[in-house]
Amino acid sequence: MEPRYDTLFYDGQCPLCAREIRTLRKLQRGNLIFADIHEQRDGSTSLPSHEALLRRLHMMTWTGEWVTGLPANVRAWSHTPFGFLFKPLLWPGIFQMASRLYGIWADKRYERKYACAVCAATPIPDSSGHIIKEPH
Repeated sequence: MEPRYDTLFYDGQCPLCAREIRTLRKLQRGNLIFADIHEQRDGSTSLPSHEALLRRLHMMTWTGEWVTGLPANVRAWSHTPFGFLFKPLLWPGIFQMASRLYGIWADKRYERKYACAVCAATPIPDSSGHIIKEPH
């Protein structure tokens, strides 16, 4: 049977993100690959834009599907013995609230660290084409 690896794209320049990745690296069971966004080649046609990767957590599953935001975080933690603690975040009702809070946090984190006038004027789609950030 062929191994099945998910790849988690993370912001290695974000102290909070880096701390969570260190914890995931220690706890994961071996089927999770970590990719620092800042070490990826710009212009790769197989990846979302650099900015989209920085705005939301992205994971490419072993099947080639992109998972973003809170579901990507829950899936990353499912590679650890503590994954069951994160599953309720995907339950109806809880998911809507938790996803909204994640989005608010992710937007503020991005704007504090990376936002610029040019970026703020451009709508940002996620990997499925939905707008995740409207221009200011």
